[in-house]
Amino acid sequence: MARDIVDVEIRVRYAETDQMGVAYYANYLVWFEVGRSEFCRKKGFRYTDLEAIGYRLVVSDVSCRYRNSARYDEIVIVRTWLKGVNKRMITFGYQILHKEGEGVIADGETRHICVDSNGKTKSLPDKFLLCLTG
Repeated sequence: MARDIVDVEIRVRYAETDQMGVAYYANYLVWFEVGRSEFCRKKGFRYTDLEAIGYRLVVSDVSCRYRNSARYDEIVIVRTWLKGVNKRMITFGYQILHKEGEGVIADGETRHICVDSNGKTKSLPDKFLLCLTG
């Protein structure tokens, strides 16, 4: 699978840090969501487009490995790519990188299962599969 990559810059806000000025670990998952949303936009759809026709992408698995620290007011890059996709499951990969200097702050992935508005597993509509893989 070709590795289309989408990068998003985020400035670490004060509210996202602990008393030492280091980004709180749970915020990395929020940043993954920012990257994932932008990835989908760049591929031709918004998550709300799926919701409008009664589909949801439920997170079924998430992992994050912390390698370094992001600090208050630092600009970080959220790098997102598609690791795998089939009719019912999508897996995204992520890296959080320092914008200045080199180094990976964190990396991880999220796996999503496609369900309808009642929570029943469904196949992702072909239109959205084509956007992701095309």
